[in-house]
Amino acid sequence: MLEAAKAVGITSITCTPHCRKPYFDYEAMWEAFYELEDAAGGFPLQMGFEVNHRTLMELGMEWAKVLHIDGSTEFLLELSTNAMPSRFADYERTIFGLQGMGYDVIIAHPERYVAIQKDIGIAYELVEMGCKLQASTDFIAGGRLGRERRPAIRMLKEGLYSYFASDAHHARHYAYFAKSWRKYGGYLVG
Repeated sequence: MLEAAKAVGITSITCTPHCRKPYFDYEAMWEAFYELEDAAGGFPLQMGFEVNHRTLMELGMEWAKVLHIDGSTEFLLELSTNAMPSRFADYERTIFGLQGMGYDVIIAHPERYVAIQKDIGIAYELVEMGCKLQASTDFIAGGRLGRERRPAIRMLKEGLYSYFASDAHHARHYAYFAKSWRKYGGYLVG
């Protein structure tokens, strides 16, 4: 996967393993990161987590101090894909709580959230709250076809995204990143 990332021009990687059941094992994830770091030959790597809202609530907000993106104040938060707009009040409390702790909240792949698919205004509200949005490039490039692509393209063109993420689970996912970057990279807002 590292070689595939380099081949499409990626110059650094933030690893964001899932912090949700059944995948989450904090110690094992750090061990895997250190193994990757040893094998990467100096390629710039950073450790973070894609933190599922429900899991954070179960663990407790104090876990934010070890689940943020290491060496930064950024916190990658994943919301429930099926949450209805009424649920976003719970998310707002969590977001404001994280911001109050000094974290810059990044919302992972908002194009997956049914509420945003139905009402893109929710994405605007998240940005107005100070969140940054992270697009998963497999949706933009057409790697996954479905309800996600249309809102992803719209959010890009309306300047709502700050980050592109490969969301790579396989080496072939980097091709989606390259395709999306070539076509839409200029739409990112920084």
